[in-house]
Amino acid sequence: MQKPTKQKIFNGLRAAGRVGETAAMVGKAGFKWLQQGIQTNDTASQARLMRETFEDLGATYIKLGQFIASTPSLFPREYVEEFQKCLDQTPALPFSYIEEVLEQEFAGRDLKQIFASIDPKSLASASIAQVHAAKLVTGQDVVIKVQKPNVETILSTDLNVVHLTTKLLEKALPKIKFASLADITEEIKTRMIREVDFVEEAQNLQDFLQYLQISQNTQATAPRVYPEYSTAKVLTMQRLYGVPLTDLDVVKQYADDPTQVLITAMNTWFGSLMMCKSFHADLHAGNLMLLEDGRIGFIDFGIVGQLKPSVWAAAIRFMDALQQVDFSAMAENMLEMGMTDHQVDTVRLAEDLQRLFNGDFFADAKSMMNTQPSELNDIMLDVVAVGERHGIRFPRDFALLFKQMLYFDRFMRVLAPYIDIYADQRLHVLQDVKMHDVQPQVKLLQ
Repeated sequence: MQKPTKQKIFNGLRAAGRVGETAAMVGKAGFKWLQQGIQTNDTASQARLMRETFEDLGATYIKLGQFIASTPSLFPREYVEEFQKCLDQTPALPFSYIEEVLEQEFAGRDLKQIFASIDPKSLASASIAQVHAAKLVTGQDVVIKVQKPNVETILSTDLNVVHLTTKLLEKALPKIKFASLADITEEIKTRMIREVDFVEEAQNLQDFLQYLQISQNTQATAPRVYPEYSTAKVLTMQRLYGVPLTDLDVVKQYADDPTQVLITAMNTWFGSLMMCKSFHADLHAGNLMLLEDGRIGFIDFGIVGQLKPSVWAAAIRFMDALQQVDFSAMAENMLEMGMTDHQVDTVRLAEDLQRLFNGDFFADAKSMMNTQPSELNDIMLDVVAVGERHGIRFPRDFALLFKQMLYFDRFMRVLAPYIDIYADQRLHVLQDVKMHDVQPQVKLLQ
C-alpha cells in the first residue's frame, strides 16, 4: 500500500481545517438568525443573511451566490435579487504569498529574467486572484493576475461539502422544489473550474481581440496576453491606462462626448453577443475604462457567458413584440429564447403574457423602450416565472445579459442622465454579422 506523501497529508489537514472553518461560519449565521429574530416566512431577511454568510465563507460560496443571482429559473426571486449584491472583493494578501506562487509556477526560471520589477502593492484583490503591476525585462508595462495560494484546495473541499449536502437534501426531501440539485452542483463545479483556469481566460481575451479585428472596431481594445510568461495560475497581460466610466468630470478630460463613449462600449459588447464564442459577463466599473487615447478598454475576462446568437436575436424580437403589443409574437420568440421537452400551447402562453404585461406598470407597452434598465431585472424574473409555468427553461447565461444591462444602467446614470440611450440611433443592439470561423490559438506554459 502506497504511503501518502507529505503534500497529500498537508492538503488533507488543510481540507479538514476548511471544513471546521465552514462549520464555524454556519454556526455564526445560525446565531445571527436567532439574535435578529428572523421568521421562517421572512424570505428577504433569510436571503440577506445567507448572502452575508456566503461572502464571509469566501471564494466558492461567493461564486455560488453569483450562480444563484444569475439562475432565476431555479431559485426564489428574493434570493436571486439579494445575491446580485454579492461582492467579490477581499483584502489583499501580503506580496510574499503571491511571490511564492510565481516562484512555483516559473520553477527553474529566474523571475528577474522575466520581470524587471513587480509592484508589491496590489491593484486589485478578489476571492480567487490578485493583480499586481509589473514591468517586463523587455520594457513593456504589464499586469500579472496571480491565483491565490490554496484556492484549488478550498474550492475542492467546499464543493465536496456542497455536493454532500445536496445529496442529503435529496434523500431527506425527495419532493424538494429544486429536484436536480446534483446537476446544479455539477454545473457550479464546472463554472468554477473554468474560472480558475487562466488558460481559458487567455483564450477568451484572444477571441475578443479577434472579434475586434474582424469587425474592424478600432474604438475598443483588450489587453494583449504574453503566453510565454503565463501559466494556468498566472496570467501576464498588457497594462492599459485609463479611467473608469463612473466619474463624469474625469471622462470629459479624455472625451468631448461622454454619451458616445458609453454607446461605443455598448455597441462593442452587443456585437460580441453575435460574433464571439463567449461574451464578457462582468463589465462593472472596474472592468470597463476609457483609455488615455480615447478607446474603450475591456479587461478581466474571467467571467464569461455563452449564448447562441439566435437566442439573443429572439430576445430582441421579444422586446420588439412587447413594444408592438403583439403577445403572440412574444410567445413564439419566448420559445426561441428557452428550451422545453414538450409541446407548448403558444395561445395560452400569449394569454398569460398579456395578463402579465397588462398591469399598471405595463399599461402602455409602447413605452417599453423608455423603461429604465434597472427595471429589466424585474421584467426578466416575471417572464421567467411565466415561462416556467409552461415548462420553458431559459439558459443560465441568458440571465447574465440582464445583469450586464443593470451595469450599463449605472454607467448611463453618470454619463447620460438625461438621454434615452436605448432610443439613440447610434446604438445597435442587434448586429447583422456572424462570427467568422476563426479558432483562437493560445498556447500557455503548463
